[in-house]
Amino acid sequence: MHTSFLQSQGWEEFQKSVGYQTFRVDSALLIKKSLFFGKSYFYAPRAGTSNGERVTGNFIDDIIQLAKKENCIFLRIEPSAALPAIHYPLRKVADVQPSQTIILNLEKSEEELLAQMHPKTRYNIRLAEKKAVTVRTVETRHGASEDFEKFWELMEETVGRDKFRSHGKEYYKTMLDSLDISIPTAPASSLPRRPAGSKEGNDGNKLSVRLYFAEYENKILAAGIFVFYADAVTYLHGASTHERKEIMAPYALHWQMIKLAKQLGYKHYDFYGINEKKWPGVTRFKRGFGGKEVNYPGCYDAIFNKRWYTIYCVFRYIKRLVR
Repeated sequence: MHTSFLQSQGWEEFQKSVGYQTFRVDSALLIKKSLFFGKSYFYAPRAGTSNGERVTGNFIDDIIQLAKKENCIFLRIEPSAALPAIHYPLRKVADVQPSQTIILNLEKSEEELLAQMHPKTRYNIRLAEKKAVTVRTVETRHGASEDFEKFWELMEETVGRDKFRSHGKEYYKTMLDSLDISIPTAPASSLPRRPAGSKEGNDGNKLSVRLYFAEYENKILAAGIFVFYADAVTYLHGASTHERKEIMAPYALHWQMIKLAKQLGYKHYDFYGINEKKWPGVTRFKRGFGGKEVNYPGCYDAIFNKRWYTIYCVFRYIKRLVR
């Protein structure tokens, strides 16, 4: 399992830039999210992935004093591995990050990667190559707003068509503005180990987030936001149009990105999210590339204040009813 960008210093800085306060406990990133009446909660995405360490009961205990100071009534945690027994009530909740993904081993040759794909996926890749679909990186910084607007139009079309949930426009813009840096070409094989009790992130690796377009006859048919971090390239967000869908542009986009990741020395290509019930089409598309399916434990709330957590749950329930 590769190291998650969600615990990186780069991701922490991005969270600050969109208005969240962040903390480090035993080097793990905590994102503080506001609730009501001055209350809040901590969110720890993919906690425990740094240096291959697992979340321990002591980690939860270490958060308590900070939680009291910050008026946090619970910790929402998505661990990289099963949680240990802890001293606080634990409740399984809906995922924030996808709990299932597909990861390609980029240490295989291109021929081996093609061989493990579904025959239809290989066919679609070759068709897109025959049609001369091109893939290019998009410079979104320094006032290059026209391409970003094209991406956002494509995202709106995708969300409207497929009923996906997405972030707001400014979220994507801020992400690309703050993290669109040169791609690291020599990722470290492992992260440097921080001393016990360190409040810093585990960042011997830089985080780069880039936008790519797949085009045919000067028409943008597919787009993807990709994360380059540590030893993995992750497909974080994507969008496409149904225009000229017979050209198979999304297949060209991913195959070119897989080859680029290999050329740069990355070991893993993470499709980031599958869910047969919620996203059957997307899941079928990603499974077509082969790879290993990885299951994370899911999302849990470690409850520090039962009374306020009950009020929070009732408030959420009423809010859903009135929508």
